[in-house]
Amino acid sequence: MNFNQLNIIPKILEALKDTGYTSPTEIQHKAIPQILAGRDILGCAQTGTGKTAAFAIPILQNLQQVRRRGMVRVLVLTPTRELALQIEENFIAYAKYLDTKSIAIFGGVSQAPQVAGLKKGVEVLIATPGRLLDLMQQGIVNLAQIEVLVLDEADHMLDIGFIHDIKRILLKVPEKRQTLFFSATMPQSIRKFANTILRNPVEVSVTPVSSTAKTVQQSVYFVEKKEKAGLLVRLLNEKPVQRSLVFTRTKHGADKLVRQLGKSGIDAAAIHGNKSQNTRQRALEDFKRNRIRVLVATDIAARGIDIDELPFVVNYELPNVPETYIHRIGRTGRAGKEGVAISFCGVEERDELKGIQKLIGFRIPVNPNEN
Repeated sequence: MNFNQLNIIPKILEALKDTGYTSPTEIQHKAIPQILAGRDILGCAQTGTGKTAAFAIPILQNLQQVRRRGMVRVLVLTPTRELALQIEENFIAYAKYLDTKSIAIFGGVSQAPQVAGLKKGVEVLIATPGRLLDLMQQGIVNLAQIEVLVLDEADHMLDIGFIHDIKRILLKVPEKRQTLFFSATMPQSIRKFANTILRNPVEVSVTPVSSTAKTVQQSVYFVEKKEKAGLLVRLLNEKPVQRSLVFTRTKHGADKLVRQLGKSGIDAAAIHGNKSQNTRQRALEDFKRNRIRVLVATDIAARGIDIDELPFVVNYELPNVPETYIHRIGRTGRAGKEGVAISFCGVEERDELKGIQKLIGFRIPVNPNEN
């Protein structure tokens, strides 16, 4: 199977070759023909499955069929700035040989450059809900011509309280449209909400949420809270890996850990919601270019981190929601590459560990090197 067999137009095929794509992933294979046919989609897919290309490629192709330049025809709603930028990057790459313009808008930075970009005319608007509503209220963005609405990482948008913003945006989008709804998890509450905005959708599902990649070597350390920083320093010094992504539950915890690592001579940076957009982007760029070894992130800020080779993920603190564990460790062991995911479990986190093990269906091995 290749992209030719999905009836992708030559100009997009050429752009795909430039990005190194040769064959579609499972979700692309399932979703692209349905989106090209104009169907609504209810998709369950995690980060790293090729989900963005699964909707971006057919959207760009369908826009070529009827040309209406300079008006916003596609709206992609996404929960974080990082993910908005990542999606914009993908749209730009796939539209390399087309004249379709796209832009990402998000809060935390000056709106002036975004407004200037919008005024030049774009067909694809990628947005976080808060900034989009701001610009709508100022009369800068009009959604009356939207033909395709994409909700990406819908579960996360609802988790962080965007439900009312999304409902306000939906009131301004034409009822006659194609809607593509993607979520990393599909609990009943998400499915119920999806059913209120989708028309006779095709369900597309890949990598069941209860599964973890076989290429990821998982283990757990039982360690007291006050001893976690010391253990992390020891592990980072023992393992000669270039990049390590470390998850904390809180913004304060992320900043504190970066300071502790710095005192031990380990270059690290934190990304979370209290950091400015420029600071977050600089930290991510430093991490990608190996200028820092460790990126400490909260779950919200980590959405949108798209790094091909990430060998080491550490759950410094276990997540409250078991599905989040799968999402975290899914950032390593991609595309058949091997990865390592280590979790630290304090006494107060034993219940979280039980929930995770129940979800994934096996006991995570206790690290034999435990002190």
